[in-house]
Amino acid sequence: MCSHDALPLEGLGRFDLVMDQSGVSVWARLEPFLLGALQVAPPAKLSLRYLRKMATYVRTREGCFPELSWPMWRHIACGKMQLSEDLAWLYFETFDLLLPHTPEHRLEWAEGVSQCSSPKELERLRSKLSVDTLQFLLFLHTQNLNRVSLRTSLIGEEWPSPRSTSLSTSSEREAKTSSQNKNWDDQAHLTFIQNHLSELLELLMEPGQLSASGQVVQDSQLSMEALHGLSFLLEGSLGRGRTVHSLQKLLGRAPLQTEAGYSKLSRSFSAKHLQVWLRQVLSLNPFGVSACLRSGKKLAWVQQVEGAMKRARIARNTHVAPPGSKLMLMSQVFRQTLAKDSDKLAGANIKLHRCSEAFIYLLSPLRSVSLDKCRNSTVVLGPVETSVHVQSCENVRVVCVAGRLAVGASSHCTFHVLTATRPLLLPGNVAITLGPFHTHYPSLEDHMAAVGQAVVPNAWDQPLLLGADGSTPDNVPYRLLPPSEFYPLVVPFKMEGDTCEVPGGFPPSYQKAIDGRNQRMKDWQKTVQNANLNKEQRKQFQTLVEQKFHEWLLDSGNRQQLDSLIPSALSTKDHNGATEDAKSTEHGTIEPSLEGQRRMVMQTPMAY
Repeated sequence: MCSHDALPLEGLGRFDLVMDQSGVSVWARLEPFLLGALQVAPPAKLSLRYLRKMATYVRTREGCFPELSWPMWRHIACGKMQLSEDLAWLYFETFDLLLPHTPEHRLEWAEGVSQCSSPKELERLRSKLSVDTLQFLLFLHTQNLNRVSLRTSLIGEEWPSPRSTSLSTSSEREAKTSSQNKNWDDQAHLTFIQNHLSELLELLMEPGQLSASGQVVQDSQLSMEALHGLSFLLEGSLGRGRTVHSLQKLLGRAPLQTEAGYSKLSRSFSAKHLQVWLRQVLSLNPFGVSACLRSGKKLAWVQQVEGAMKRARIARNTHVAPPGSKLMLMSQVFRQTLAKDSDKLAGANIKLHRCSEAFIYLLSPLRSVSLDKCRNSTVVLGPVETSVHVQSCENVRVVCVAGRLAVGASSHCTFHVLTATRPLLLPGNVAITLGPFHTHYPSLEDHMAAVGQAVVPNAWDQPLLLGADGSTPDNVPYRLLPPSEFYPLVVPFKMEGDTCEVPGGFPPSYQKAIDGRNQRMKDWQKTVQNANLNKEQRKQFQTLVEQKFHEWLLDSGNRQQLDSLIPSALSTKDHNGATEDAKSTEHGTIEPSLEGQRRMVMQTPMAY
């Protein structure tokens, strides 16, 4: 996988203050850590000792280098490392999710999987897959990002070091504290690269560059091929206002080659000189969370609600960041409905942090979505190309089409999901409910096509339970939603598009439950009609039904959702002074629909 070349940094503004003022700057790419590193302690067999053995093994076996096929990785993972086949496929599949496949490629793969009628046919299809060997090795090493060391478990955080004290500004410190997991922490990404740089380079070396004991020899060399592997983790720029290049492209320039220890005679780099050069030019990612909080564009998409502990805010870098580094951070959305269909969202990595008692609709094609420490909220998402990750949440309902769903340390959450991969349940979950995807909005199918998400296969009801160190937990922290509790969700907004039903429909048992309820409603309406009530009786009956319905709205909390759909009389202004209503977009308005609200009410349990 290559980094993004020739991407302009013009208009970066204060973002470029973290870059090397005198010239070249190199930083850790966001997505390998954000989306690639599973948020669980990895198996011991992914330690450096075993990865060294794997690095030597793959260079001496057919089908392993420069591309590693799925059958050979399965052989190494299951036969050599003693990992389960499910875990081996999880790593392989996760790496593949990071690759810049076209939507057409993803749809073709989904079609191929859906046509497999047996495990043998599926295995035959998977056998056609292969990945870049060196990049996959580095990907496996990055799983150690979330390995818990003994000292960390005892004192709560890593010991202070000169590197970790570089978070000087208040916004940078807030970025670190607001993202307890390291996947969103750009300082943790930089520290990981700095602490493990020699190991990363070692994994890229040919066996002849290592001693019999596996140690790096004094004059070890790294080829341009190895540099391509390292570009999976690193990218950079030649200074302020310049374009972003992969590390390989950056070091294709003669002046930098000399500084980094390149020899024209051997057509390779001195490992020692390259490591010294990299340590000199490594810096924080100028498109990371720290920079986004400090100098990203602020959006006034939310209202400031009286009684909230902290001020709600939204920041983004999507106007300057290259694909793969586009971020939008939403924090403290409280007791309101936020509905958006915006180009500012398209292709972005979204983080919802500490949102509470909110109804959030982000109806655009998205790159990834993370929910962290959210409570008592409903989140409805447009199709997500890679993953939806939910961490440390309580009583949250998420409705999404996604490449993957991952849930960790969350309780009493419900997920209505359409996904081609098995939902990943990480440690710490309690009372998780999985149900089929159950909503639609007019442009949903167009958005699905844009990110390569298909209707089939759909593995929503086949979760993979993963414990620490790759183990399988003893308890089962989830249930499948009973059809008797299944009610479709209505998106109550006016939008343009052709989608008028849930893509793929509902599983038979759930459709049967809906049909049964519809029939009961018809029977009830017929009973009322045949009751021959006089005018006064009909009025009393109507009053009684409305009274009971309003009581149910208050008791269930749905009154808040309906009230929050009423557009505010006051509009707010964004960072540039442009007026934006709380539910509007720059290219079209998501307005509450009276018909949508009516259908929303009719699909509630009270209606039946």
